[in-house]
Amino acid sequence: MTRTLHVETWGDEGAPRVVCLHGVTGRGAGWHRLAEGWLEDFHVLAPDLIGHGGSPYEPPWSITEHLDTLVATLGVAPAAWIGHSYGGRLALELAARRPALVDRLVLLDPAILLDAGIALHVAELAREDRSYASFDEGVERRFEESGLQRTPKVSVVEDLDGFLVADHDGRWRYRYSQAAVVASYGEMSSVPPPFEDVRIPTLLVLAEDSYVRYDDLLDAHQAALGDLLEVVTVPGGHTVLWDALEETSSAIAAFLRD
Repeated sequence: MTRTLHVETWGDEGAPRVVCLHGVTGRGAGWHRLAEGWLEDFHVLAPDLIGHGGSPYEPPWSITEHLDTLVATLGVAPAAWIGHSYGGRLALELAARRPALVDRLVLLDPAILLDAGIALHVAELAREDRSYASFDEGVERRFEESGLQRTPKVSVVEDLDGFLVADHDGRWRYRYSQAAVVASYGEMSSVPPPFEDVRIPTLLVLAEDSYVRYDDLLDAHQAALGDLLEVVTVPGGHTVLWDALEETSSAIAAFLRD
């Protein structure tokens, strides 16, 4: 049975389409500042991935299932696709498998291929109960857990409101499935499609202090795409739309309007 994802939308439906894919432990609503502040002349669609937010939680959680569900939910109209972290891997996979659907590709500190040892480590951490005594404690811990350096606290509060919620036992937990997150780390350690299969205009935004390393992939990516690849490095950590909102959003807007 085909499932349908929960989707946040901004802008005129007749405007050029932009689809935004969050990473694990994120949600579609987290793209609101980019959509409202920099992409106001686009029709922006931001689904909650399987296992997150308002979308179905049940397995399977494979890359193929994510892509099939995205296409079933959003249709086959071409769009620019933006993906952060695991969302970047999914956007790259879609461009390789269904190139007619992807006009342009934006990869925000993407988790294209995780080292198996690192994937195991973060998957084991994701199995632990991630709960807090209060919403405020969860906000403070988010700075530690995400390595945030330059993010205003108000941005984290806005984005976690309605996503970090009180559970049945009074503890505060995120609205995502821990099992889906663990499965996603396994998918990120699988071999991605060759960059040569995704020869479309691509913007790659890398964070200076990210724990997701791209060093061993960058040369191959540049060799495969040549002038089709634009690389921008922004300050701060992995969550670039928190730590480097203006730098990242300005680069995206310029790329999509070029």
